[in-house]
Amino acid sequence: MRTGPRLSIRSLVARLAVVAVAAASTLTVNAAPAQAAACNGYVGLTFDDGPSGSTPNLLNALKQNGLRATMFNQGQYAAANPAQVRAQVDAGMWVGNHSYTHPHLTQQSQAQIESEISRTQQAIANGGGGTPKLFRPPYGETNSTVKSVAARYGLTEIIWDVDSQDWNGAGTDAIVQAAARLTNGQIMLMHDWSANSLAAIPRIAQGLAGRGLCAGMISPQTGRAVAPDGGGGGDGGGNGGCSATLSAGQQWSDRYNLDVSVT
Repeated sequence: MRTGPRLSIRSLVARLAVVAVAAASTLTVNAAPAQAAACNGYVGLTFDDGPSGSTPNLLNALKQNGLRATMFNQGQYAAANPAQVRAQVDAGMWVGNHSYTHPHLTQQSQAQIESEISRTQQAIANGGGGTPKLFRPPYGETNSTVKSVAARYGLTEIIWDVDSQDWNGAGTDAIVQAAARLTNGQIMLMHDWSANSLAAIPRIAQGLAGRGLCAGMISPQTGRAVAPDGGGGGDGGGNGGCSATLSAGQQWSDRYNLDVSVT
């Protein structure tokens, strides 16, 4: 039987590489539906006091609605629930420091503040959350000592622009209305354990999309919400992209062994 011209291994690899790259491009689109819509601005959604038994449901709701958020974890809970710290990162969230036991830091000594911050950094890192770059003082209370200790650990202090009031019993409608006040670069306070904030997530996502806003990361440089940077762990979370690498393997007289790696 007559066959067409035989392809050199270089030609074959080149042709298959085109297919692999095309497949990788398709995977990138499918892996990041939250980035499909145009973003005219970014806001920072934040959840304090995790991780907890509520964290899995919270992460699922955020992912299902194409949202990413910054999780300000208490060190004591990160130490008790290390798997949930890793789950936050795997879900594409960013992880920040919210002290170890949630005390009134402005009433603490410098040594106590050091302990609260340093132990939380370690607990989050041990759980697979990377080294946090963002710090939210409990109750939003801060002073020059708190700021200086945080800065020594490479942390940028983050408060908020919009308070959901979920900690104060705000209902789901009120939380959705609070999110509607967010403008480009602003940050909203919510809590990991709040059932009403959890219930508000689909409507928050819908409201942001209707205004051309996307949920972004909080910049350690400016303290404002910006576009996700695609880093990992406490440095930024995953970006949902992928790439394919095709290389020639062993060659025989009638066939080739090709190696394909997709990440």
